[in-house]
Amino acid sequence: MEYVIIGNSAAAVAAVEGIRKNDKDGNITLISDERHHTYSRPLISYYLGDKVKTEGMYYRDQDFYIKNNVKAILGKKAVEIKQEQKKVVLENGEQVAYDKLLIATGSVPFVPPMEGLENKENIFTFLKWDDSITLKDKVNKDSKVVIIGAGLIGLKAAEGLNKLCDDVTVVELADRVLSTILDNQAAGIVQRHMEHKGTKFILNNTVSKICGEGKVEKVVLKDGTELPCDILVVAIGVRPNVALAQTAGVQVHRGIMVDSRMETSVEDIYAAGDVTESMDITVNTNRILALWPNAYYQGEIAGCNMSGGTMQFNGAFPMNAIGFFGLPMITAGIVNPVGDQYSIYMEYNEDEEWLKKFVVKGDVLVGFILLNKVDRAGIYTSLIRDKVPLKMIKHDLLEDGFGLKAFPKSIRKEKMLMGGKE
Repeated sequence: MEYVIIGNSAAAVAAVEGIRKNDKDGNITLISDERHHTYSRPLISYYLGDKVKTEGMYYRDQDFYIKNNVKAILGKKAVEIKQEQKKVVLENGEQVAYDKLLIATGSVPFVPPMEGLENKENIFTFLKWDDSITLKDKVNKDSKVVIIGAGLIGLKAAEGLNKLCDDVTVVELADRVLSTILDNQAAGIVQRHMEHKGTKFILNNTVSKICGEGKVEKVVLKDGTELPCDILVVAIGVRPNVALAQTAGVQVHRGIMVDSRMETSVEDIYAAGDVTESMDITVNTNRILALWPNAYYQGEIAGCNMSGGTMQFNGAFPMNAIGFFGLPMITAGIVNPVGDQYSIYMEYNEDEEWLKKFVVKGDVLVGFILLNKVDRAGIYTSLIRDKVPLKMIKHDLLEDGFGLKAFPKSIRKEKMLMGGKE
């Protein structure tokens, strides 16, 4: 059997491991346009800020490919899939034949048209390790950095740059930072915390023009404000990297459409990770869920099924566990509900900068924000995933001692057998 995997991050690594559980002898070829051994993408901001060294970046040991008998083609881009011939074409014209193919090409940065964007130096995106390496080489203590976007990528870039230079300004079109995963109060805590560390914010505004001869020298905002700037980071968001899948005629909506076995609309072609659309069980619809654990799980399922297994993907929900300058947060599911079918249970301590918020629909928890007080997140996540009826314990969600004791005996026993703690 000839397995070909396009990609080299969480989904691809999981697929290798999934295949090897069933097939010790089949040939696996892994293709990536990145030159690095598989690495942990969430660590690129820590590398930028000198919190993680090169040796700490890797997602698997250096002998991972050898141990799993994988032929790794790194630093070469796959440009076409000839699905009738079952071949992948590389940028150098080389063709790689497959019996089973996995597309795990992840995301690409979204860069909208902006006046003056073209043909200027010192404009970066921040998604890959090489982005971090190049940015680190360009920035010095006197740099004036503007970051467009106060989402996860933009704020992580700001945190990483904090140690390298003294002047970092984040410009965000929305009225708050992290607008997709936090509410106003939680966002305010994060913003004030980062401002205290030196990051500046301009909200309800965006960059309309980039100025400079050959390289960026300043940006002009929508309201006419001018910001001197010699480094610009575009961190507005990401899009599924579906270009290669489209060459094979695979059905694509916003991301690649897959079934519960991670099979695409084309026989023997699978897809997993950020490039796919997944069922969000909190809203019962397909959407992009660009999450590291989700990517790994989907990759494992794809690898298992490519090699004769029978694993099923039963959906997921958005969840982020992250921190900025030591301020931890975990958010999951629906955090900014619209409509009277939702109930909110919230506790907020402005002085101590912590917040707990739970969103309940009917009798089921569908989302939460834990900011600077993140204990028991695993239990809350389990409540969402398993759609456990809360009945009389809704008001106990805010209790510091909330745990398995709050559950009916039958559910408590089941959770304890799964490793939960009472």
